[in-house]
Amino acid sequence: MTYNPDLLDRAKRHPEKQKNPDQPMGKKPDWIRVKAPQGVTYAETKDIVKGFKLTTVCEEAGCPNIGECWNKKHATFMVMGEVCTRACAFCNVATGKPDALDKMEPLRVAVATEKMGLKHVVITSVDRDDLADGGAEHFVKTIEAIRFKSPETTIEILTPDFKNKEGAVDIVAKARPDVFNHNLETVPRLYPAVRPGARYFTSLRVLERAKEVDPSIFTKSGLMVGLGESLSEIGQVMDDLRAADVDFITIGQYLQPTPKHAPVEHFWTPDEFKELERMARAKGFLMVSSSPLTRSSHHAGEDFDALKAARQEKLQKA
Repeated sequence: MTYNPDLLDRAKRHPEKQKNPDQPMGKKPDWIRVKAPQGVTYAETKDIVKGFKLTTVCEEAGCPNIGECWNKKHATFMVMGEVCTRACAFCNVATGKPDALDKMEPLRVAVATEKMGLKHVVITSVDRDDLADGGAEHFVKTIEAIRFKSPETTIEILTPDFKNKEGAVDIVAKARPDVFNHNLETVPRLYPAVRPGARYFTSLRVLERAKEVDPSIFTKSGLMVGLGESLSEIGQVMDDLRAADVDFITIGQYLQPTPKHAPVEHFWTPDEFKELERMARAKGFLMVSSSPLTRSSHHAGEDFDALKAARQEKLQKA
């Protein structure tokens, strides 16, 4: 049998998916293509990430925008390890039993943020269902460390759903991140197949509760399209998010990481993404980012500036 390192890595990374039948991975349309990562600044960013022994969702999730973002010294730090306790059908992050929390990680993230000179930093994590608080206190310690080392840096967090972790959302929201992000990812009908470990209304409640704890926090959520959802279902999710007073929605094309992951049912065109943007703006979101390559943390710093300006404009008109 011919040795194939990619197959070996896939089996190690996603053991729970190896019994899944292979799904065809069709050719991506032209509007999905991106340049291969390269350049001096990209290499410098990679060196900083490696030097501080940090994990980024850019690498772990195989983000198509890694070249663009790292060339701007933008990175989304993924805390609490690189092994997730969930096995979502769309996600390329490894599944398994995570290691114990690294108590020095918040400080390393803060020092890296300072060294990179980040004006805006995004912190996300794997799901940690094994922890009593789902990792809420670790988020707080990371926020506090960044504020100590880089007091001028604004902080955006992208949290898991903290399912069955009473009070976890309150703990994180009380640390007052500038943006509290939690992605719904897809429409309710597709949750059993796409996010089997999650519950739609649990995720929606995370966003609603964050705003209840601190109404000044900007809240944000993201959707993937291309998994078989309908336009009307997306519209209902938008309505649910607005009912929860969510400020910012991101919408991007789902891309299948491996043949063992959920297949792409439809590649939405750039014009269709513009229509989704029009829908979202009509429903009252302060900020909308909708394009094939939109990802939750893509252009996060620039988007945060625009978000603040949009809120100010809305207050002046009130």
